Amino acid sequence: MAAKCDAPAETWARINDFVGGKWDAEVVPTLSEYIKVPNLSPMFDPDFATNGLQEKAFALLIDWLKQQPVKGMKYELLEEQGKPPFLCIEIDGTVPTAKTLLMYGHMDKQPPLRPWAEGLDPYEPVIRDGKLYGRAGADDGYAIFASVLSVMALQREGIPHSRVCIIIEADEESGSSSLKGWIEKTKDRLGDVDLVITLDSGSCSYDQLWVTTSLRGVAIVSVECSTLYEGMHSGIAGGVVPDTTRILRHQLDNVEDSRTGDIKVAECHCEIPAAIREGGYASLEKLGFDAFLAQFPFQQGVKAENTTSVADLAIRNFWKPSLTIVGVDGLPSVADGGNVLRQLTRFKLSIRLPPNVDGAVAAKAVAAALERDPPNGVTVKATVMGFANGWASPPISPWLMESLNTGSQQVFQKPAALLGLAGTIPFLGMLGEMFPQAQFVISGVLGPQSNAHGPNEFLHIGFGKGVNGCMARVVADHFVQQPESAKK
Repeated sequence: MAAKCDAPAETWARINDFVGGKWDAEVVPTLSEYIKVPNLSPMFDPDFATNGLQEKAFALLIDWLKQQPVKGMKYELLEEQGKPPFLCIEIDGTVPTAKTLLMYGHMDKQPPLRPWAEGLDPYEPVIRDGKLYGRAGADDGYAIFASVLSVMALQREGIPHSRVCIIIEADEESGSSSLKGWIEKTKDRLGDVDLVITLDSGSCSYDQLWVTTSLRGVAIVSVECSTLYEGMHSGIAGGVVPDTTRILRHQLDNVEDSRTGDIKVAECHCEIPAAIREGGYASLEKLGFDAFLAQFPFQQGVKAENTTSVADLAIRNFWKPSLTIVGVDGLPSVADGGNVLRQLTRFKLSIRLPPNVDGAVAAKAVAAALERDPPNGVTVKATVMGFANGWASPPISPWLMESLNTGSQQVFQKPAALLGLAGTIPFLGMLGEMFPQAQFVISGVLGPQSNAHGPNEFLHIGFGKGVNGCMARVVADHFVQQPESAKK
């Protein structure tokens, strides 16, 4: 059995009570104020550098931070003209340690994507049935609170911890384009990282800790075509002039089978590891098919893609590519649409990529496929707007797996469960390259129906408290793993 913190059960019960009390008294009220600030990620806000919204949201978080009696803590909000800010928090170890535990979160937001359900709004926090509704409370505003409290709770009980750094960026929803530069600037502060905890992931239920072992990458590509210099009456032009939407539908067939959703571009696929194919998602099988699908708000009668096996669905979701049209230019609303054959249509595509696919290569291949062999002599233009590689976790060390299981048992009375994640956290690949010997704990509160990026996003408050308690356990056990020679 791996070595772990030997604090008794009653100590961990007090830690969980402390965390829960801080959430009720401080975290939820502060998060509610943060939700009110429309600090969109830079990709969605061309004025982010001048409108002060990122700074306003950071000020709320830092005001809370200032009030916390964390021993050995210092912090700095780093700012550069034209870049989103970056918060770096350093907490000294109980005794100095050669290794650093790095915790990550972000505070920028996706667009509001209205309409929301009656009585809800992205920027008006509402607590209903134990859930805090509003944009970015779950993705990922709570992360700074959970990270700091994981350390503070240990200090209150006299449980030692290693040196901890917490970084909070404001660019994640735009692909973390500025993060590498900030990490380079702070690498001396970060030190030699041997464990990374990221609280920006998801779960398949709210009754146990879920740990992500892989993430998909993403390629963002726009594709457009124009057939006229100006729009024309559709009765006069229809049947003579090619419709731009039809042309783009045809070009999408080069990339995706429209009946099955299968992606045809070879560069978007990778070999699926044998360990994944052969029982890699046992936790999901135990969860069951209906429970797995409960996280998706299907309309009545809609069925999942092509299978009744949880394992097959998981592999399709975590290890195969998929395409979504996420933006359209040139199409008026139904209310405003007249009888016009329009001159131009443009789609913005999000292609999710398996963990081991090269995002740059895949994006270029998708763009080439979209431009290939258009009908009617039409010129189709595809532009790579961005890409990010996926990530696959190194094998989890026995001590860490035991710590995750122990924490989950203490909080939820169930062991931890492993899953892949269909979303993207771009910085993980970067940190994996920078700290190749590090272990990773990727977890979070984005569970069934929590709907990050969409309408009616919520943070399950009770689950957030539980995840926070589990992370305190990991921080404590991490210190126990440090060899005496590493404790300076």
